[in-house]
Amino acid sequence: MKPADLPCSTHPLVTLRPLERSDAPAWYACLADPVVIKHTSWDLRSIDDLQANFDDYASADASSPMRLAVVLREGGQLVGTIGLNAISPQHRTAEIAYELSPAVWGQGVATTIVDAVVDWGFRRLDLLRIQATVLESNERSLRVLERCAFEREGYLRCYRQIRGKSGNFWLYARLAGVP
Repeated sequence: MKPADLPCSTHPLVTLRPLERSDAPAWYACLADPVVIKHTSWDLRSIDDLQANFDDYASADASSPMRLAVVLREGGQLVGTIGLNAISPQHRTAEIAYELSPAVWGQGVATTIVDAVVDWGFRRLDLLRIQATVLESNERSLRVLERCAFEREGYLRCYRQIRGKSGNFWLYARLAGVP
């Protein structure tokens, strides 16, 4: 995707750009932070575990996942990623996923970038539904989704394995054209 085709962040602290293989060390460092990983389903043992994701993100297939780097406007340091997984052009649905470094928590970054990607997904990809599955312990992410007009739809027991243990998740969704 060309930068003009990507979602835009209006947040004064960060911007969005395509995620590149050269971002792997910074992305891995973010995901290796115990405070970040605690509330995600990532199970990384080394930076090499991220490499297959880059192949998926580089695919031109309409159903391939897409991921963007969240970088500081000043200096360009990667402070997280955001993207869409499980994209179904047939059903016009996708799942949003993101993680941010604690350095930018509490500053409205997550809310701004989630809104930007969701609005872009509805407009550019013609999606009707964007959902999110959130580990029940991730209170910050639950609040972000609620601020972004996502509605809680259900509770998914033992939904995913989290580093060898079953995790319970909340299911949230936002529909196109529903304020």
